[in-house]
Amino acid sequence: MSKLHLVFGGRVTDPQTLDFQDPSQLDVVGIFPDFASAEKAWRAAAQRTVDDAEMRYVVVHLHRLLEPDLEKPAA
Repeated sequence: MSKLHLVFGGRVTDPQTLDFQDPSQLDVVGIFPDFASAEKAWRAAAQRTVDDAEMRYVVVHLHRLLEPDLEKPAA
């Protein structure tokens, strides 16, 4: 299975949280086949909004959501 990653962002109610003000207005940057390319896209998007403290971009590990049992933490 591919290790897909989703990059998206938007305006948050508090810069310390991921509580997005209006989920319908999220900026979906894209879905990427590996973390390196997702991180590159995340950095570019975050850099464009670096002066706006209420804008937040994140990388979501879709493969962990799709198959959570594949990556169990070491005991």
